[in-house]
Amino acid sequence: MDTTKRNRISQLLGTMANVQGHEIKAVVGSFLFVVLLMSAYYILRPVRDAMASDWSDAEVSWLWTLNFFISTAVVALYGALVARFPLRLLVPATYGIFALTFLFFYALALTINDRTLIDKSFYVWVSVFSLFHISVFWSFMSELFNKEQAGRLFGIIAAGASVGGLVGPSIPSFFSAYLGTDTLLLLASALLLLPIPLIFYLQALKASDLGNKASAATTIPARIGGNPFAGFTLFISNPYLLAIGLFILLYTGISSFVYFELKNLLAELNRAERTAIWAQMDLAVNVLSIAVGLFATGRLVGKFGMPVTIALIPVMICTGLIIVAISPFLGAVIALQVIRRAGNYAVTRPAREVLFTRVDRETRFKAKPVIDIVAYRGGDMLMAWAFTGLTQGLGLGLAAVAAVGAGIAALWAMVGIYLGRWFEQETHQAPDQPA
Repeated sequence: MDTTKRNRISQLLGTMANVQGHEIKAVVGSFLFVVLLMSAYYILRPVRDAMASDWSDAEVSWLWTLNFFISTAVVALYGALVARFPLRLLVPATYGIFALTFLFFYALALTINDRTLIDKSFYVWVSVFSLFHISVFWSFMSELFNKEQAGRLFGIIAAGASVGGLVGPSIPSFFSAYLGTDTLLLLASALLLLPIPLIFYLQALKASDLGNKASAATTIPARIGGNPFAGFTLFISNPYLLAIGLFILLYTGISSFVYFELKNLLAELNRAERTAIWAQMDLAVNVLSIAVGLFATGRLVGKFGMPVTIALIPVMICTGLIIVAISPFLGAVIALQVIRRAGNYAVTRPAREVLFTRVDRETRFKAKPVIDIVAYRGGDMLMAWAFTGLTQGLGLGLAAVAAVGAGIAALWAMVGIYLGRWFEQETHQAPDQPA
């Protein structure tokens, strides 16, 4: 690429997302990294979600309970591996292992006739993967960029997740009936292997371009010592991390309520039709996420600060749930699902990830997965049973459940404001250091 073209790209990125010239390679590499990851996930997601309509609320609640315990075990295992292996090898190995597991599910689908156990196992494992792969990615990002860079750049990097959210669901949306859902697992496995060279490239850029290490020798993260279960201890003993965990717990409450309602409303359709509808919602979510992530998220943090940025989507969802409570119908629930997920990907998630730039490396790689996965899946489990109790136990309809959700969203917004103020206070008290 000649100098003129590089200057034009630099000017374009600087105008769109406030990216500085020396950051372009790292931003583009990180963007491509998450595009590939999320493309793989979004191929798998509609396949998983289409299965849920075959099962009752109680059955799905039991699967979410199982998911919580398996996720906890996986996080504990990851904590043990973090304590014993260099991160430069562990991070790419994580994605390679997941790729192999989906190849294994593909082989099982071809050889076993009774699919019930395979489908439920696949449903749980994709749910484990759905949080783990992105938690590891953002841990790597907060290791790569410092606090100031994260505030400017995480929005545009998060837009890469939304690009993956366009590429991935396009395949099952238009070709699931032709290819068959089993073949999609092969495609997802291949996509999970492609980011591995990018990880090593980005580690090198940390020192050479981003200037976040004193020398090239330190660009390779060392082993993290200590108890492999230290992440759980760090989480429960740190009020700041507990507040982040509460924020995620409240988010899962909203997610679970909307998900269960959509699952029930789509039950009359066959699995291929459901797969296409879930994929089409993914497409809508990610078109909106890209626009917001590229042009707005980084500027929201700079102009309004963390408290407003992190609480913005909870306030919007609270308003949307009140509307659904007043006028409950399928179109309103679909719109709420699109806004909730797009807002999370483009605004809430990047803002939440910035919170981790003020913690140390052991917290980032040990406690963060506990929060992102164990706390999240624990919230899923609790909220799934709460929804089942409200619908199958008390017999509440969509309007009443939406009213309950609006109260949860209001509390979610208040916790977000509190977290944003805490982050800004701590940041102002200490000078910015490389992450």
